[in-house]
Amino acid sequence: MKSITSYIPNTITCLNLLSGCGAVFFAFNKGVSFGCLSAMEWAFVLIGAAAVFDFCDGLSARLLHAYSPLGKELDSLSDLVSFGLAPAFLVMNTMLSSGASMWVACLALMIALMGALRLAKFNVDTRQTTSFVGLPIPANAIFWVGALSWMQVHGYPGDIVMAVLILAVSLLMVSEIKMFSLKFAELSFRGNVRRYTVLAAAVFFVATEGVAGFAWAIVLYVLISLLGKKTDPDTEK
Repeated sequence: MKSITSYIPNTITCLNLLSGCGAVFFAFNKGVSFGCLSAMEWAFVLIGAAAVFDFCDGLSARLLHAYSPLGKELDSLSDLVSFGLAPAFLVMNTMLSSGASMWVACLALMIALMGALRLAKFNVDTRQTTSFVGLPIPANAIFWVGALSWMQVHGYPGDIVMAVLILAVSLLMVSEIKMFSLKFAELSFRGNVRRYTVLAAAVFFVATEGVAGFAWAIVLYVLISLLGKKTDPDTEK
């Protein structure tokens, strides 16, 4: 039984990877409908599923005491596909379909590049166990899901705005800015004011803005991290 349960976290991680691969596929079929959803909406759903699997693999590893070096490496590789490559290709193809030149659209590959550096840095950074240094790569993906959803409603903001956003979010991932983890060690309000604030704001933003609200929730998360007290120097991903 112990040998069987040891495979559970890695199996969940593989579901993260498969979700990311599916999101990449749909990123290259923008404008095509599959069933009741467009390709971009399916990509959003799969990135969201990958985020759930990413949370569950770590949770299951802790509950089952099934940690392994293989699981750590597999998790990073899966995250790069689901939260680095998938949003990068979604952004690039959105820019191309909106009239951006190939050279400008290729800036979107910075999302994947900085995501890879962020994950490699995390794997060797002994400070990162209970909080973060730099924007977590899943938060990067969630921001882009929200931002691209906003563009579906309000229109393409222009190459300059997109270039600035790509550079800013990409560089945030490899920055030395300390950011708090959204995982709860315990549920008291006093010890989790920032976490409850971000979660409540995310619910409000999504309720009022739809999927686009996720982008505003990540912006708030970054602002609170910048303006709040210094977090524990240990970090998480």
